[in-house]
Amino acid sequence: MQTKGFTLIELLVVIAILVILSVAVILTLNPAQLLKQSRDSTRIQDMASLKSAVSFYLADVNPLVVGSTNTCYGSSVFTPGTPGCGGRMVAATVSTTTVANQASTTGAGWMPINFAAISSGSPLGSEPVDPVNDATYFYSYATNGSPQYQFEIDADMESTKYADVESKDGGTSATLYEVGTHLGL
Repeated sequence: MQTKGFTLIELLVVIAILVILSVAVILTLNPAQLLKQSRDSTRIQDMASLKSAVSFYLADVNPLVVGSTNTCYGSSVFTPGTPGCGGRMVAATVSTTTVANQASTTGAGWMPINFAAISSGSPLGSEPVDPVNDATYFYSYATNGSPQYQFEIDADMESTKYADVESKDGGTSATLYEVGTHLGL
């Protein structure tokens, strides 16, 4: 009488095939790149929300863009010369806020705009901050002041898939995603 089953060699061959297939899938999908793409997608959505909120503020509350000329407002601590408005502005002053206030929509957030002053209330539940929000990846805001009162909001993409978005947004920087009424501040 012969028993039915698998030999040790057959089991090892099946395990080796499964390992090879799983390594191939992991290398093909590249989970690190997928996480970067997810964060970049969030950045694009946040930039659209911020641009709409600022435009709504300008139309409803005050036709003048809020903020000081030559000041770069950032969602994280950074220094002039890093990518973002600090890297392109002459003699830029850096302005950040505390972590507790950075998402405030009352003008105490990282953007100096009181979105709560809009007649229908703030279009933002909170000011979005970059998913990484460190000295490399952060959101920045700048205005040119009088007489044009234009603004620009920037984000730095980190995935290879969204790198072309930065160069095709119509702005002056090929390494930043720029939205606003003046893409060159």
